[in-house]
Amino acid sequence: MASGSDGRPRHEQIAADLRASIMSGELPAGSQLPSIPTLVARYSAATATVQRALAALKAEGSVYSEVGKGVYVRDRQPLVVEASSYLLPSPGGYAYRLLGVSKVVPPSEVAQALRFSEGEKAVLRHRLLLHDGQPVEMSWSYYPSSIAHGTDLAQRKKIIGGAARVLSDLGHPQRSLLDRVSARMPTAEEVEALALPPYVPVLRQLRAIYSDGDRPVEASVLIKGGHLHELRYRLPALPDEG
Repeated sequence: MASGSDGRPRHEQIAADLRASIMSGELPAGSQLPSIPTLVARYSAATATVQRALAALKAEGSVYSEVGKGVYVRDRQPLVVEASSYLLPSPGGYAYRLLGVSKVVPPSEVAQALRFSEGEKAVLRHRLLLHDGQPVEMSWSYYPSSIAHGTDLAQRKKIIGGAARVLSDLGHPQRSLLDRVSARMPTAEEVEALALPPYVPVLRQLRAIYSDGDRPVEASVLIKGGHLHELRYRLPALPDEG
């Protein structure tokens, strides 16, 4: 239930509440949502407001309606993404579309992650990740020019085995990664490229990948639709602090 400090339009508040119930399993896949009159009473909202909330959930694919029956939770599992630097392409699965390759001075947070000196350049590979033909992630991956120059990383072509294979062949195997994950509303470019429905936030990962000697060899900015993804991390067991 919304509080008085929530400044969002009422239909967005209702959609958010129902979305949370769907994601938690309180409203499981295949279950029917309460009727519009029931939701009107529950949220003390106008019928048109509840209808707008349901329309938003339909647009993002969380629910669907059957004429004369009601609105049901769609049986759609989130894309569970492991903390991996490369997703293997497969028929009906993941595929990459290369949008551009260039040599640039990276943004300050990327330069910091790569431990660059001021003005130092990187090779940038800009890609769109698709799942079953649908766009699910935009990525901007930066590689130190001292490593990438003259290699497949600097060529405008797809790389079999991904950047990890090239880096390993160059003597820089990926040993660890560090993710910083945040959420925000999307830019116009992201809405268009990822075909995002209205009011859906994106997950933003700033990922740094390290090789031997803790040397940074890649830094990426990854943008995913928040309604589609679940990030999964497996960490070593924590010590018992008693």
